[in-house]
Amino acid sequence: MAVENPNDLGGLAAQLRVDAVRAAAAAGSGHPTSSLSAADLMAVLLARHLRYDVRDPAAPGNDHLVFSKGHASPLLYALLKAAGAIGDAELLTFRARHSRLEGHPTPRLPWVDVATGSLGFGLPVGVGLALTGRRLDRLPYRVWVLCGDSELAEGSMWEAAEHAGHEGLGNLTAIVDVNRLGQRGPTRHGWDTAAYAVRFAAFGWHTIEIDGHDPVAIDHAYREAVLSGRPTAVLARTRKGRGVAAVEDREGFHGKPLADADHAIEELGGPRRITVAVAPPRSAREPHRFPGGPYRPPQYEAGTAVATRDAFGAALTALGAARGDVVALDGEVADSTRTEAFAVAHPDRFFEFYIAEQQMVAAAIGMGRRGWTPFAATFAAFLTRAYDFVRMAAVSRADLRLVGSHAGVSIGPDGPSQMGLEDLAAFRAVHGSTVLYPCDANQTVALTAAMADLPGVSYLRTTRNPTPVVYRPGERFPVGGSRVLRGSARDAVTIVAAGITVHEALAAADALATDGIAAGVIDAYSVKPIDAATIRAAAERTGRVLTVEDHWPEGGLGDAVLDALAETDAKVVKLAVRAMPGSATSREQLEDAGIDRGAIREAVHDLCALAAR
Repeated sequence: MAVENPNDLGGLAAQLRVDAVRAAAAAGSGHPTSSLSAADLMAVLLARHLRYDVRDPAAPGNDHLVFSKGHASPLLYALLKAAGAIGDAELLTFRARHSRLEGHPTPRLPWVDVATGSLGFGLPVGVGLALTGRRLDRLPYRVWVLCGDSELAEGSMWEAAEHAGHEGLGNLTAIVDVNRLGQRGPTRHGWDTAAYAVRFAAFGWHTIEIDGHDPVAIDHAYREAVLSGRPTAVLARTRKGRGVAAVEDREGFHGKPLADADHAIEELGGPRRITVAVAPPRSAREPHRFPGGPYRPPQYEAGTAVATRDAFGAALTALGAARGDVVALDGEVADSTRTEAFAVAHPDRFFEFYIAEQQMVAAAIGMGRRGWTPFAATFAAFLTRAYDFVRMAAVSRADLRLVGSHAGVSIGPDGPSQMGLEDLAAFRAVHGSTVLYPCDANQTVALTAAMADLPGVSYLRTTRNPTPVVYRPGERFPVGGSRVLRGSARDAVTIVAAGITVHEALAAADALATDGIAAGVIDAYSVKPIDAATIRAAAERTGRVLTVEDHWPEGGLGDAVLDALAETDAKVVKLAVRAMPGSATSREQLEDAGIDRGAIREAVHDLCALAAR
């Protein structure tokens, strides 16, 4: 039956509470008390305000509901049952092996946009979805984000709050469940909703403070939020464990099923069979689409010197002209990453996030969820600030394209705070990721275009300073491949390099030839997946492999090569940055780190001498 009045809303909220308790009891784990506090908030939203075609979760006009407090997943699954999306039998598979109803929500359920559970993630993604609706899709859907009061201690929440206020996202409502209790005790501000209101208001939000267990007040607040024209924070004072005397507003029950679920269910009025006919979307229109055209990639003449970051900016701009789905996101370094060219050519698809890398990455995830193709770029070092969001992108099965410039010691005198020396390891560790490191401009153009169609998280590492163009325009560089730049049956050693060190390896190979030593050189531009077959073949031929990378020795190219050669007898030596760099020129940095052509030449001599003993 459809719910039409406050009494029925109370009945629906009671049903949500009962089903949350039942789900956690069946699992023997979960967070029922966090679900009980927000049940009234979600009952009113589902019955009165959410516009969603449950039968078609991909409908373009659907509202978006993000459970930023993802541990309240029993409440989300109870909502889905009330809406007719799942049945009671599936509800009781909560947290079971192979169940779609995981401990924290993931897009294994088609009604879930992104995985949540890492607190501070959901609201930034909600900002990305709201931006997409406003500026890209140009559809009237709304974004509703259920937040916990504990996660308002996360800095990412305030990155999101400031950006939403700056953009005037009137299509975004944050529903904050202020239940006073966190995991280990009271939250910082307890039930002081005014403290939160001051903070949100400072960022340009409309704020509404209410009793979160009063259906009439909740209903009025949501109506006011829709009409406010600004992002709105509904700050709802609630009681954790609401409706069950044994746990209500009591510490020590977070993340635990109720000890006596049957008694709690009886106390809540027992099971109900209320079904909500969720209102349809406000619009049946298709999303706005930008026109495309012919793809005219930039071309660079062999023998010239071009920075790969310059080639990336030109390639992305050309890709944007060919594909209207491509968008660019910046962390206030567009002039350095070279996304500035995209901003000039395609201003409607360029998004500035200032120095808020978590919000930038979250917005890219939200845009990708809506079918756009985002590229987010900043310094490689600064992407580490958003690493948890990258990890959650993988959990969300998101297609996310990240570009890190100014990587390694080769950037020169700026010093170690600006040098991405952990990035290859970090992105290799992400589930299902692709890690690319081009050495020249034409290779960068090809890999940038390839990234647009890659599934999962992909990362492109670019170089600040000009490097020689060694490949012809239009050459193909398949993901998972490599290029043998030097190779013969006489090779005594194989040098595996990527990016800036390819040029050092080539120069070293030329010098070694004058020493009477033939050295093969492999350009491992695809660091993950690594071209294991080519590397193994070379290792079997020479028996000796030298890896060289502008990166710490842990987890980067050298370790990728070691993984590929794990079952071989090849002798492997890794050259990498091992001492904390200071300020120096690019050439001096490479020399001081022991990864320049001279160091490579010396290491090859040592390898050959060792083998001769």
